[in-house]
Amino acid sequence: MAVNPPPHGGDLLAAELRWGRPQEGWLDLSTGINPWPYPLPDIPAAAWRRLPGAAEDRALRHAAAAAWNVPDPAMIVAAPGSQPLIQAVPRMAGKACKVAVIGPTYAEHARAWSAAGHDVRAVASADEAGDADAVVAVNPNNPDGRIIAPDRLADLAERLHRRQGLLVVDEAFAETCPQVSLASQPRPGLVVLRSFGKFHGLAGLRLGFAIAMPDATARLAEMLGPWAVSGPALEVGRRALEDRAWAEATRPRLAEAAAALARSLERVGFQVMGGTTLFQLARHAEAAARHDRLGRAGILARAFADRPDLLRFGLPGDAAARTRLDRALG
Repeated sequence: MAVNPPPHGGDLLAAELRWGRPQEGWLDLSTGINPWPYPLPDIPAAAWRRLPGAAEDRALRHAAAAAWNVPDPAMIVAAPGSQPLIQAVPRMAGKACKVAVIGPTYAEHARAWSAAGHDVRAVASADEAGDADAVVAVNPNNPDGRIIAPDRLADLAERLHRRQGLLVVDEAFAETCPQVSLASQPRPGLVVLRSFGKFHGLAGLRLGFAIAMPDATARLAEMLGPWAVSGPALEVGRRALEDRAWAEATRPRLAEAAAALARSLERVGFQVMGGTTLFQLARHAEAAARHDRLGRAGILARAFADRPDLLRFGLPGDAAARTRLDRALG
């Protein structure tokens, strides 16, 4: 009997309910999270004991602005992950509108806009957005890594703004390829979302950002409420974003690991369809059977209910994990 996969990666409880608990422990390749995380610094005791203050929030936003070349820290709002921002932006839009989500992509965007009462439809490209009042693009896209040229997105934002519309660009994976980012080009009618935890390998920290004109970031901050980001997250996020040397060293390391993963998948008959340097999307005529075989070996890949021929693989974090994956695939 077919089993529908969970809507998101990383659900080890669902995996254990299906396959049991593996003796070797789970090798979780179902998320696109850096397996070599940013080294956690010593966190001052005060960050745990007292409510986070405006100074700490301001310091984090200054670090983010410097890291991403955002002209003004007032154009940045920090949140406990990008997910609350994905849900807040549709509410900020106000009256019900027509929304085009360029897909297939991360399902939470369509879900959030629909929950806020908007008329949502999926489109294959920005050219099909038609008379949409709002357009959502994930760039690079999840799960196939498709990239839309930033100048095309900038033009689309201008066109939408002329009719009081909105472009939302989710750049959750753009830290791996900063050249595609619009973070340094904020403008009216554009909201850019950034994730911290994926590239820095600290998803449990729960930290994300929106970049927009100051009036929009002020509204988002008001919707999030006071003390939205914890003191430890403010401290770790600031230090990590200031550490340019770590980011510059990490990008080629991820690229090399992604290329090695693609070669491993192709050796056993998968066709790599795309991805980023944090994950690879691969097609196989027997993907469902391969997914089950991996699960029985204690390896969790990301499956898709609407595309049973596809699996998405995150990066194995060390030689033992690579060997374990190769053995299970082979």
